[in-house]
Order: sequence, then C-alpha cells, then structure tokens
Amino acid sequence: MRVKLLEQVPLAPLTTLQVGGPASYFVEARDLAEVREAVAFARDRGFPLFVLGGGSNLVVADRGFLGLVLKMAISGVEERDEGGKHVFEAGAGEDWDALVARAVARGCAGIECLSGIPGTVGGTPIQNVGAYGQEVSETITAVQVLDLEDGQVRELCNPACGFGYRSSLFNTTHRGRYLVLRVSFALTRGGPPRIEYADLKKFFAARARRPTLAETREAVRQIRHSKAMLIVPGDEDCRSAGSFFKNLLLDAAGFARLAGETARRGLQLPSFPGAEGRTKVPAAWLVEQAGFPRGYRRGPVGISGKHALAIVNRGGATAADILALKDAIQRRVAQEFGVELQTEPVFVGFGPQP
Repeated sequence: MRVKLLEQVPLAPLTTLQVGGPASYFVEARDLAEVREAVAFARDRGFPLFVLGGGSNLVVADRGFLGLVLKMAISGVEERDEGGKHVFEAGAGEDWDALVARAVARGCAGIECLSGIPGTVGGTPIQNVGAYGQEVSETITAVQVLDLEDGQVRELCNPACGFGYRSSLFNTTHRGRYLVLRVSFALTRGGPPRIEYADLKKFFAARARRPTLAETREAVRQIRHSKAMLIVPGDEDCRSAGSFFKNLLLDAAGFARLAGETARRGLQLPSFPGAEGRTKVPAAWLVEQAGFPRGYRRGPVGISGKHALAIVNRGGATAADILALKDAIQRRVAQEFGVELQTEPVFVGFGPQP
C-alpha cells in the first residue's frame, strides 16, 4: 500500500473524551488517492469503515472498532472572491478553529461565533455545527465528497446537504455514503460580527461601540472557556465530548405541555426562539432540574463543573461508565418531564460488529 497501514491503534488518545479501545486497522490519508486506497482496502476485506476527524464529538466503545479507521488529514486552504463574497475552501483535515482565526484575521464575517469549537473542517457540515447564534449551514456553499456508492468525487451545493438543527444528510438519510473531502465557506469581507446570542450580548453590554470580529472571537472563546467548552490542557472539565445532549426544539403543543408541567412544579421553563417557528428549550436546564447539577460526580465520570451538558471523564473512565451516566440522565429527564433527550456525539464500535 502507498498509504501506511497500522494495526491495533489506541483510539482514546485521539478523542477529547479519552475513552475507548483500539482500531483493528488505522490509516491517515492526506490526499484523495490515499483516501481511495484506504476505502478499497476496507471494501475488499469486508471491513467496516469509520472516518475520524478531530475526535471532539466522539464516544468510542471499550472494545474499540473492529474495522478500518480512516483519519482524514487532507489539508490546505484556498481563498478567492466570488459573487461578492470571500470564499475559503478548506481541506477536511484542517483545524476548524484555525480556519475561523484566519477568516477573522482577513476581516471576513460569518463564522466568528463558531470560534473555539474543537475538531476539523470536515466534521462541520456533518453535524451542521452551530453555537452562539451561528451555524455553518449559513455560509457553506459547497461540500466536496467521495461517493462510496460509485467511487466518484461530487460537489454538493448547500441545499443538497439537507441541513437542519445539528443535522444534515451526512448523518441522517445518507449516513455512511459520503466522505467529506473539502468544504467551501462564503464569508462577508468587512461584515459586522453577529451579536445576537444572550451570552454575547451580556458580555458586550457595557460597550459603547460595536465590537470587532477579533473582539467577538475572543469573547466567544472566553465564554466557552467559562463553560468548559474550550480545550485547555490540564483542565479535567475539558475531558469531554462537548455538549452531550441536544437542546429541545418543540412545536407549540409540545412546548405548552412542557411549560405546564414545569409550572406545576413551581418552575419557569426557559426558552428561546428556534428554527421553523419552534421553541428551543435548553437541555442543560432539564438535566440540572432532573438532579444532575454541574459538578455532579459518579465514580470516574461526572458533569462538568461549568456546564451541565458536558459529561466528563474524571480520569480512568470507560465508555461503559460514560454510557451509564448518559442513560441515567435520559431516564430521569423522561420520568420527570416526559421528554427524551437526544445525544449529540457519534458513538463508534457499539452494537454488532463483525
């Protein structure tokens, strides 16, 4: 093989949660030819294939992954002016926060509120990454993919990606069909930062003038740090997969029912406007009200002391420990409020494996 094939590679060190067993086979692909070679190797032997990015939104099973893990390391960023926008076309293996920093340094608005999110560029369209009032779907113009059904390289335009709240066709209807190779973002040169999210408004409340893009980026990073959502070496609260549960998006009837249930308990349900006329309810609030406050501990796992949505590996935790706490939280929230919390991370190596 042209690409280097490794066996029994530990996956825990390659994830921010730092749990899980090894990959039976492991390849780091730096270009399309190496990606194709890795895919062919897995297909010819009937091995399952998993694509690994930055490992920041991932839970790996204790037994590991009985197949081939493909570490996507395609790099390079190209810039061009197109249709009144400044386009950044980045390889799937590029560090996401580094791309945001580059865009901000160029004075280009559109992804500044997504600063500090760990992971790689290739993972952003899959989950339609969003935070602090922005989502990547607002600026993505094209996603270059390898279609595993016929081996062709295709370019999917924004509408074709089927973006929704923390979703896309890549993790729903066409899960496992496409490998993301490159992503193009159309940003606004000289545009103002988006200061719509409550935390950002509060941060800049005393300011007489509108903050710059650079100041907004720094504010987002500080806010994320305060919630243990910024990777900081030595901080055990950062040994997590980020937000473990999705916020609820409820229709009018669902929100009225939940608001009535919380009111009977003497509680006021926090909410925010959501997409498509729905109402967003913070999952963190439900987790805490169900008896899992920030700083909660259960042996080697717990809840971040800074944010109730982050399940944390306190040291020596297993994937089984993580899932046990996850299940306990979901059961309690369902019992107390009659709603089901949906998870955000990708779960790898669980269930039947060949």
